[in-house]
Amino acid sequence: MPAPLFPNLFLASGGIVFAFENSTLPGRIILLALFFGSIFSWSVMVTKFRVIRHAQRRREQFLELFRTDRQPLRIYTDRVRFEGAPVFSVYKAGCKELTFQLLGSAEVDETFRARLDIAQKISPAQMRVVTTAMERAVGETALRLESQMILLATAVSGAPFLGLLGTVWGVMETFGDVAAAGSANLAAMAPGVSAALITTVTGLLVAIPAMFGYNYLVTTIRAMIVELDNFSAELASEFEHKYVDHSERAAKTWK
Repeated sequence: MPAPLFPNLFLASGGIVFAFENSTLPGRIILLALFFGSIFSWSVMVTKFRVIRHAQRRREQFLELFRTDRQPLRIYTDRVRFEGAPVFSVYKAGCKELTFQLLGSAEVDETFRARLDIAQKISPAQMRVVTTAMERAVGETALRLESQMILLATAVSGAPFLGLLGTVWGVMETFGDVAAAGSANLAAMAPGVSAALITTVTGLLVAIPAMFGYNYLVTTIRAMIVELDNFSAELASEFEHKYVDHSERAAKTWK
């Protein structure tokens, strides 16, 4: 019989209101803390979802342009920007260090292309400096991607325990009131137990969405970091093929 569905919903809503009205001051403080924790966790999830979606879209645009033109420094010399794409941060760091090793300056001016055309190739030791710069950029970008994830992890692990604390505290006070009154009956205990359980329910309502969001974000960010490592290796290979002199003369000159 589907008819009682809406009355049951109202009864459930009334149960929540009833529990809140009968909750004690410690219980309400815990509920307030869980409310702010929910706001912070949702704000982090929404912000991270938007940042990651934008980063993935800009990454596809950057890689399409980079792989279409087999000149690895073309995007850098044309001053094309892909802000919001972590892969572009790695590319920019690598190009900046490479041009410094080639020309002694990373500044892109009117004479940059002419100086680049007549520049001598760098040695493998200099290329290792370029690779180190890209690895450092990968690490810094990974830290930016993982920032604020501690808030979600805290909501996942802390909210249920905070709710459980409110429940245990409320039940303890309920039994204390029953003992003081000297009479144990359902009508006397129900309001206190109901008020105590609302903190556990609220804690779970905070933790469950945060858990799903955290798992998705962690998996996606880890995949993006792997992609950054792969691109760093791809870019280093392009640089080595075009700008590195592996002859013995280059190694002696560097020494």
